[in-house]
Amino acid sequence: MRVYIPNSAFLGNIDTFLRAFDSSEPDKLEITANKKWISVHPAVLAMTAALGLTIAKKNITCEKLEAVSKHYLARMGLFNFLGIETDIVITEHEPAGRFIPLTQITNSDGLTRFLTDMVPLLHLSSEHAASIRYIISELARNVLEHAKTKHGAILCAQYYQKSNTIRIGIADTGVGIKETISRAHYAPTHMEAIRLALMPGITGATSREGGTEFNAGAGLFFIRSIAKVNRDFFMIYSGNAMYKLLKSRSIKRIGLHADPFKERHAVGSGFPVWQGVIVGIDISLDAKEEFSALLDLIRKTYIKTIQERKKERYRKARFI
Repeated sequence: MRVYIPNSAFLGNIDTFLRAFDSSEPDKLEITANKKWISVHPAVLAMTAALGLTIAKKNITCEKLEAVSKHYLARMGLFNFLGIETDIVITEHEPAGRFIPLTQITNSDGLTRFLTDMVPLLHLSSEHAASIRYIISELARNVLEHAKTKHGAILCAQYYQKSNTIRIGIADTGVGIKETISRAHYAPTHMEAIRLALMPGITGATSREGGTEFNAGAGLFFIRSIAKVNRDFFMIYSGNAMYKLLKSRSIKRIGLHADPFKERHAVGSGFPVWQGVIVGIDISLDAKEEFSALLDLIRKTYIKTIQERKKERYRKARFI
């Protein structure tokens, strides 16, 4: 496999980076990077680190980096994950309020410790802290419950002062969304599986509308809804397909759609196959929507969708 870390790869233009990913020769990993500058979304780092956990360290190579910003990769812990020795010297300042380095979570206890120790370091308001905590918890829990990977979830986050935005990336190398969703729903393609996974009340745990008492099929729907209301990017990539929620236009009253394809979005198939799931999300801290009001809007959309889906099922003709 080959990964090229470009000078810029954020959610708005991440398509180019993903299409350049070479998934052939899965027993080795070769990493190259832009010679002058490196500035990438945490999802790119999480993806690269996750790959490194699946390959013998002796089969991982990384060219000597020349970009001044190579120190960022070291500070985020990428070379430690890959087992690569480097001559990059960094001064490890306290990360509080700026970033969460690459972290591997393999069980619920690890997730609890992560949320307890790391999220408060971002010094957020109570509303924003609840939002970030929920997003990380749901994304990691999805991996632990459905991905079937011994490597768990790899995640990291970065605060960008200029845009006052927190960007979060999480990746796993598990079975992927299509296999998970297909346990209970018809999903002939990776794109259709992603579409179903982003809809409220649909989970691979059951074909019943609204899921079960343990899995309501709401996590990914809630997360993309948070991004929609805050007018931020959200991206999910699995198999050969990618869905990206685009930034909403500024309007006084914003609505939510149960079907992610009815939102302002971009999709793509034919990407190099990713064995697992990658999620990236941006959260603007300038958003005026209070978290409690946001959750109320999401809940109403969720409940309405489940009710309508149940009514539609009962309307169908039954033959004896």
